[in-house]
Amino acid sequence: MIHKALQNRWTRLVIGIFGTFINAAGVNYFIVPMGLYSGGILGFCQLLRTLLARSFALPAGVDVAGVLYLLMNVPLLVLAWRALGRTFVARTLICTVSSSFFYSILTAPAVPILDERLACCLVGGIIAGFGLGLTLTCGCSSGGLDILGLWLTKRGSRFTVGRFSMGFNAALYLLCALLFDLPTALYSLIYNILSMFMVDRAHQQGINVQVFIFTREEDSELPRHIMQGLGRGVTYWEGMGAYTGKPIRVICVAVSKFEEEDLRRIVLEMDPHAFFIVHEGVRIEGNFIRKIS
Repeated sequence: MIHKALQNRWTRLVIGIFGTFINAAGVNYFIVPMGLYSGGILGFCQLLRTLLARSFALPAGVDVAGVLYLLMNVPLLVLAWRALGRTFVARTLICTVSSSFFYSILTAPAVPILDERLACCLVGGIIAGFGLGLTLTCGCSSGGLDILGLWLTKRGSRFTVGRFSMGFNAALYLLCALLFDLPTALYSLIYNILSMFMVDRAHQQGINVQVFIFTREEDSELPRHIMQGLGRGVTYWEGMGAYTGKPIRVICVAVSKFEEEDLRRIVLEMDPHAFFIVHEGVRIEGNFIRKIS
């Protein structure tokens, strides 16, 4: 049901915006009240805001982190325009604005919801990471490191969006530890490790699967439909069922997890009796297109 809904571009956009709402709720309700820092470009902007406030004695009500975040996204959006497509940039602009909006209207509680810092890191990381992953799965992005992570993924790098973000955040929190205090940096790092793990789990385009399809459909229509429907290469060979003694065709195709349901639908429409073996999280190199939407 959810997968079918994601086939509509407007539905994907709405769900992507909802993902930014979930992310903002996880950060503002669990991370900000504990005095911890977000990761990525936003966390770096928060760090700059703190340093500016100390240097220039800005009033308590002045928060320039949002402005800095938008300014730093400009060169990243130019990169996305050239490498990831205009449609992606348009969705990213919408989700970046909605993310800033939700960060503004979802006020952090004066008293933390949970007393323990570690508990806030765990709950906030799960919620925020799921929201970001949902946004990415819909072919959207809230900007920042997501764009660089998707660009690396599309170029075939071994970095996933989550792994790239964790590397950047490790350097960011090392700087926090040097400028502020070690506990704040450590708890913020724990939050982001869990958050980025959830991003990789929820971001289905970043998970590759190898699918073996066993079918009695002997003509070339099924492989052709798979290639036309998914834009993926197909390899097949003829086999023999040991129990039935009848010929069977074995089809091998590599897809992202997001495409798995479409593949299943295409196959079962032509052969309702086909069955599948799915290997998840396989490592694929060479001429394999990384799709982001």
